[in-house]
Amino acid sequence: MPLLTLHSVKKSFLTPTGGRKVIVDIPHFAIEPGEQCALRGESGSGKTTFLHLIAGILSADEGSILIGNQDMAKLAESKRDRLRAESLGYIFQTFNLLQGYTCLENVLLGMSFGPGSDKKRATEVLERVGLGHRLNHYPRQLSTGQQQRVAVARALANRPKLILADEPTGNLDPSNSRESLALIRDTCKETDASLLLVSHDPHVLSTFQSVQDFSMLNQVVQETAQ
Repeated sequence: MPLLTLHSVKKSFLTPTGGRKVIVDIPHFAIEPGEQCALRGESGSGKTTFLHLIAGILSADEGSILIGNQDMAKLAESKRDRLRAESLGYIFQTFNLLQGYTCLENVLLGMSFGPGSDKKRATEVLERVGLGHRLNHYPRQLSTGQQQRVAVARALANRPKLILADEPTGNLDPSNSRESLALIRDTCKETDASLLLVSHDPHVLSTFQSVQDFSMLNQVVQETAQ
């Protein structure tokens, strides 16, 4: 059974003129357990909205989003939050680290939304990403590449079944980009987590065997009447 399955998922937003603009219209999409898949797409194409729907950050207008046998699209907000915390890890392009907290505290806070904070586990994942000597450093004391590693550790801390990565190398230089991408993919393999990564960078996309064009998946109707 696929780990993730989307059927007839649509999401639209109100326009300033009172109409609706459809951003996401996905007839079908699926990822198998342990699969690593990349989606190609330009900025503004709806990729981030697509990931937010999968993660339950946004609610779909219609359709189903199955993670295992649970439909994210049908759950109440509190249950979506719980499913996201227990089954998903999210790596944001802008990292979204809390600047007033240390590396270790950032990971622990991320864990607190799932099964609960575990200092030993948080330390282990930070050591795995090469930051065992930076546990008590704040994000402002780290390089951009190191901040990305904290974000990766936070996403992996609860042993999620699926990692969502939104342009995870977009703010990194070429060297850090290669290292960060390898780290994400290797740690997903080690933990048997599936990976769905979206990017417009041809160098990132060239490292994946499975690459799909988001514009081919997303059958968007530009405007519909209110």
